[in-house]
Parts: sequence; structure tokens; C-alpha cells
Amino acid sequence: MAGTSPAMTGRGDEFSNGEGLQSMLRVRRLSLRYPNGKLALADFDLEVRAGELVIVLGGNGSGKTTLLRCVTRTVVPTAGEVWVSETQLTHLEGEKLRRARLDLAMISQHAALVKRRSVLANVATGSLGRHESLRTDLGGFPPEELSAARARLGEVGLAELSDQRAGTLSGGQAQRVSIARALAQRPRVLLADEPVASLDPEAAEDIMRLLRRLAVEGNLAVLCVLHQIDLAYSYADRIVGIRDGRKIFDDPPGALPRESVRHLYLDRAA
Repeated sequence: MAGTSPAMTGRGDEFSNGEGLQSMLRVRRLSLRYPNGKLALADFDLEVRAGELVIVLGGNGSGKTTLLRCVTRTVVPTAGEVWVSETQLTHLEGEKLRRARLDLAMISQHAALVKRRSVLANVATGSLGRHESLRTDLGGFPPEELSAARARLGEVGLAELSDQRAGTLSGGQAQRVSIARALAQRPRVLLADEPVASLDPEAAEDIMRLLRRLAVEGNLAVLCVLHQIDLAYSYADRIVGIRDGRKIFDDPPGALPRESVRHLYLDRAA
């Protein structure tokens, strides 16, 4: 049932994609086998275009997070290729890999903010990859980066909180700040590993709506790992199913029966 084209329907809100979108992330025949022989990914293919939000669903241990780690080269795949725009990351090392990774920004389940520092300072740290010699205190950032950090906070709807200590934020606000920090990196691809797992349903909806808007309005390629099936159907351009490290389907929500998604989890328990 694998599909090849995205759903350009603006799912979950008023935003919609256009045709002819540029491929930003391409995974080709990606495989990872651990030294103990366990196959974590097997011949995995995936493409995410600028302006798309692609959501990956699968049970615990299915390979979702492993896929993200291979994309960022946190782990080195056994075989296959990862392309970000026109750059092949798989065999890069050292400074070349570090620079290539600037096009990838990661959002995790936990915001991981420095609680004693201001919201603005936390967001500005996203620019450090471009300024290796800078101190990490607020005074060490160039004025243009502080201005850009304020703009990123505006994009996530928290401009008024720039001077507030990060430790005073709610869970949803903290996750928005972590997204603003990722945007400060100026990525082409935004990776999100269960970004709403620690949030209440209302805050989770807010974060998914934000990711959807950033994909469309910011022309970002967004690849998001989730467990929440309803959110995937509401906000994804495409839903990718993974089980035992293999891609089971890759379809727009409107062409994907929910029974197929449920089998990702039921089959593992059988």
C-alpha cells in the first residue's frame, strides 16, 4: 500500500501545501544491524519534501527513533544513504559532518531547557553551531542573533516571554521554546522524536498545529515520530508505518485505513 506522493490537503488546519515541492530529506535503503546481530532497520526508504509534515508510527522497539538517529548520524548505519538536500551525510566525518548537520534540527520529548536562564538565552543557543567561539552566556551572542531569537519566539507565539526564566514555563510553553531554539539553527529539516508525549491533549494539539504551520509557512521538511494515531491523521501529509525496522506503508491519511495502522501494534503483540 506504499504511496509515492504527499497529501496536499492542509490537514488539521487552514494551511495547505503546493505542488512541485523540493526534496529535502531522502533516505535510501537504510539498514542498521547491531553487533549482536539484531536488525534495527532494513532497506528503509523515505522522502520528505519542503513544506511537508510526515509522521512515523510504530510500536515500541519498531525502529522509529533508530531511524532518526541514523538520519542525524548519531549512530552509523550499516548500509544505505541519507541525503539532506544535495548533501550525502552517510560517509561524512569531522568538520564536514558537523557543518552538514546544521541543516538538521532535532526536537525531543523533553524540552531540555536551561531552567535558570531566560527564554531568549535558551533560544539563542540554537545559533551556536554557526558561532563556535562564542560564550554560551547571553552577553556572548551577536546582536543579530538575539534579534533572530526574538523573531523565532514570535513564530512560536511566545515573544512576550523572552525575559522570563525558562524554569517558570508550562510544559507546552517549554516545548514551544525548544522548537524556537531549533529554528534558530536555521535548519532545512526539522526532526521531532515524540514531541508531545509529555503534554496534555490540548497542548499536544497546539504543538502539532505549530509543526504543521512551520512546515508550510517556513517551507521546512518536518519528520515527526508519534504514538498518537489520531494526531497523525489530523496533521500529517503522509503517515509512514514501521514495524521490526521495515517500512510497512507510506500513505496520505485519506488513503490509509485505520485498521492498517492498528496492525502495527497488534501484530507485535500476537
